[in-house]
Amino acid sequence: MDKRIGLIGLGIMGKPIARNLLKAGYSLTVYSRGRSTVEALMADGAAGARSSQEVAERSDVVITMVTDTPDVRQVILGDNGVLTGMRAGGIIIDMSTVSPSATREIAEVVKAKGVHFLDAPVSGGEGGAIAGTLSIMVGGDAEVFSGCLPIFQAMGKNITHVGGTGTGQLTKLCNQIAVAVTNLAMSEALVFAAKAGVNLEKMHQAISGGAAGSWQLSNLAPRIFQRDFAPGFMVKLQQKDLRLVLQEADRLHLALPATSLAHSLFNALETAGAGDEGTQALVKVLEQLAGVGVKV
Repeated sequence: MDKRIGLIGLGIMGKPIARNLLKAGYSLTVYSRGRSTVEALMADGAAGARSSQEVAERSDVVITMVTDTPDVRQVILGDNGVLTGMRAGGIIIDMSTVSPSATREIAEVVKAKGVHFLDAPVSGGEGGAIAGTLSIMVGGDAEVFSGCLPIFQAMGKNITHVGGTGTGQLTKLCNQIAVAVTNLAMSEALVFAAKAGVNLEKMHQAISGGAAGSWQLSNLAPRIFQRDFAPGFMVKLQQKDLRLVLQEADRLHLALPATSLAHSLFNALETAGAGDEGTQALVKVLEQLAGVGVKV
């Protein structure tokens, strides 16, 4: 593989993405605030760096996968950041889920230094990251996207160039609206069935293959039945994304009543101390309201 890749951020998503890039044969340099995760990837064949700048100095393409908008700003534009070490003609791909307006601002600064920028958030959770089957929605220059397509193909299966800078982030927010509201709908269906005394597993089998079928129903409902609330995607990160949705909706003077309700219910879940649990824990709020448990 001709392009040297750098990856900053080795969390739930970043670590398996790094491993898939190594499997694809890329030369990879990694950096994360947690040194133990860097060392784990070094054991797999990556080179370790001690700053974002050092990653950029060793790379033709730098991927960032961090938590929130301020983190992206710091990693790319801050002291010892990516931009301080990136040569003109290099490419920064931000795969975090962050503010679309901030993405455009960061991209302008990056482009002024002669560096290309793509916003490429992902969907598919930890399982998709491990399997290399992520959906990747990419905003930015089409020619730069085409040049990076083999890199994306090492990480995902459904890869779409959706438009100019910032449209990747806007598309990801559309994804998060659909995900959160579908999660709520699934949770209501499960609580309704439990309260009515319907056999949960038979109900699940009956409706999963029809018009009610969804990723959430297929993947999250069985975990709820077993009371497995380990995160594929954490409640607190879902909430971060929904705040971005509602901020953008406010800017557009747009009503999103179902999204707002999901956000409010997730707030209740966070208040109960479940911010680090998986998003399937949303059912717990409805269970409390109904006085019933969804379990088999």
